[in-house]
Amino acid sequence: MQTIHSRRRTLALAVAAALTTGAAQAQEGGSQQDFTLDQLTITGGPERISNVPGSAHVIDEEALDRHNYGDPIRVLRQIPGVNMRQEDGFGLFPNIGMRGTATGRSSKITLMEDGILAAPAPYAAPSAYYFPPVGRMHNVEVRKGSSAIQYGPYTNGGALNMISTPIPSEEFSGRIQSMLGSDGGERHHAHIGGSEGQWGWMIEGYTDGSDGFRDLDTPRDVQGERSENLSEQDTGFERREFVGKLRWHSAPGAEYYQQVDLKVGMGERDANESYMGQTLSDFRKDPYRRYAASAQDRFHSEREQYSLTHYIEFSEDLDLSTTLYRNNFERNWYKLGNVEGTSHSEIITNPDDNQNLLNWLKGTPATSDAYQGQSNRGLIANVDAGNRKYYSQGIQTELGYRFETGDIKHDLDVGLRVHEDEIDRHEWDDEYAMTETGSMVFTGTSGGPRTGSNRKTEADAIAGYVLNTMSFGRWQVMPGVRYESIDLERTEFGDVARSTVTGGRENSYDVVTPGIGATYQVSNALTLLGGVHRGFSPAGSKPDAEEETSINYELGARYNQGAFSSELIAFYNDYDNLLAECSLSSGCNSQQVQNGETFNGGEVEIQGLEATALYDLGADQQLGLNLPLSVTYTYTESEFTSNNIDREFASWGDAQKGDELPDIPEHQLTVSAGIETGPWSGDVTGNYVSDARSEAGSGAIPADETIESRFLVDVSGRYAFTEQVSGIVSVENATDEEYISSWNPAGARPGMPRTYWAGVEVNF
Repeated sequence: MQTIHSRRRTLALAVAAALTTGAAQAQEGGSQQDFTLDQLTITGGPERISNVPGSAHVIDEEALDRHNYGDPIRVLRQIPGVNMRQEDGFGLFPNIGMRGTATGRSSKITLMEDGILAAPAPYAAPSAYYFPPVGRMHNVEVRKGSSAIQYGPYTNGGALNMISTPIPSEEFSGRIQSMLGSDGGERHHAHIGGSEGQWGWMIEGYTDGSDGFRDLDTPRDVQGERSENLSEQDTGFERREFVGKLRWHSAPGAEYYQQVDLKVGMGERDANESYMGQTLSDFRKDPYRRYAASAQDRFHSEREQYSLTHYIEFSEDLDLSTTLYRNNFERNWYKLGNVEGTSHSEIITNPDDNQNLLNWLKGTPATSDAYQGQSNRGLIANVDAGNRKYYSQGIQTELGYRFETGDIKHDLDVGLRVHEDEIDRHEWDDEYAMTETGSMVFTGTSGGPRTGSNRKTEADAIAGYVLNTMSFGRWQVMPGVRYESIDLERTEFGDVARSTVTGGRENSYDVVTPGIGATYQVSNALTLLGGVHRGFSPAGSKPDAEEETSINYELGARYNQGAFSSELIAFYNDYDNLLAECSLSSGCNSQQVQNGETFNGGEVEIQGLEATALYDLGADQQLGLNLPLSVTYTYTESEFTSNNIDREFASWGDAQKGDELPDIPEHQLTVSAGIETGPWSGDVTGNYVSDARSEAGSGAIPADETIESRFLVDVSGRYAFTEQVSGIVSVENATDEEYISSWNPAGARPGMPRTYWAGVEVNF
């Protein structure tokens, strides 16, 4: 396998070198212009979206500043066609899908930061246990449809790209924003930098945290005996991120404009977060309760990111961008796994059959089940240490060439990425008992590596694409093709020293995914668009696992006239085989997770409608102020169209042909109204999400499977004391709506309650 991988890397690097050499010889001279955000974006920026032959949306810096959200789910409500499942209320572990793709850990979308794959191991283990903090971002972009095949490997739904803070164009500038909120909430973001001569730089710090809005049955500070696993007496989190950027560009008068960008980032996160929810009856009494048995649950992670980008412009019509990148990530989620062999998920979802075990979870065990000392320990639970290390690295190059053939203008993009990543799992269990007063006690027993969880999975991938945007008359047509060649290998070890190999798996994929999109400009205001493409997602290392494939269609229109703009797109995704990959967050049992099972859902159809409308009433009526109004709506319906369903996957349950998929609400609506006048600005945003299923089915949704509908209202305001200093206030979930946001991983989980924020922003 290693020989094959080495040969593939050599071939790909040779192709990249040939592209570079050919480009350098193509033309001498050329203009000198800055290496702007165009090279980092996937939409080309807000001003170019109208010409994209497919669904594309940007949330720019101004829109991000409107509410200063720290939760990406709240941000992405502004974009149609994005379906999300909440989990922790803070957006630490967002579950995001697009056009009906599975939401679990955002593993079925292509997640990027500055155009570089951001998931810890996007091929070997795509679950995004790291998600770039939206609070430090400059732009957020989403691309769906045929034009998204440029951004793989997950092309059934689409791509999410987060643009980080750019290097300032001024000699020196910066911003400091500091906010305090409910439940000990804090959010601080600062960056400074500048450009002078041929050099530019920027340093940035971002930190946020909270004491949490859920309450433990028993305060953590009297729990347990293992000091390394004890945390503060809260259910919140703390996150810290730092980024540095350095830029050099060629001097005026250089034969070719060149630019080199170095980016270095590091971060750390601690979250007293649990997979444990509640029974339905307990949730109705107190939605923000956390059982005593979750007291030891804690997540810790560390991350490093490095990238080096070289850009060269040979002429106005020919440029080349090449990036080397490396991401390191490690985490340990220490959390309750089971009580006497029964998972906490099984206990909570079937409380009548597990009453004694449920009482243990609540910290009220019967005397015989409680800890009485080493000679009589009562019921014993395993707390799992989900200890894993990841890395991803590679080189990607993109060639842009613009030329004409007769009356047709061509904008040709050719890309190549050579990538490898790895997940290394070295997990163990600790035994805990429960006292009659609800305190967890470490029994002194710590197991070695868990069976099936002492392993590593490696991935090597070569990906390439060719897209040609052809413009002629009122038409713009973009045919394209993507190629993915993926090798996955899993090695399982039998001892801590890893001197014994007990098993393994291998799988390979070679997939070609073509697509074509087009726009037709009916008038200066109205543009029609449509497209079709083949979607793809790899299935993991299991040898007999089938990849996820689909044929996806979209048809719509954009209208832009004065202060009004709108978009309406219908989509239809026809899956040959829908996939689900098992993880604890998706509700699978521990044995399935340890085996890394992948489940086939067979043929599935997902279709819907996406609509957006934006109108500035004040500008249109010349009222002397801005009154921006916006509406975003998504309608989605889904259906299993065959009985070839692997029903061992928990969320599919007893799914039959004709049943709906889980986690996909039929209706999503976001409405917003704002005002901007003088130093004042304000915004009110309402978001409605209809009921959704936590398990596949049809007809009425059982109460203990209902992800509840909700209408959430967020309010924000800003006052500029001077040109540099502003005050900020906001209220999230202003009506204090209580609702079940998810039934996974284990029981009913609440959304965030009413939360207040206030702070100050200084620009200089």
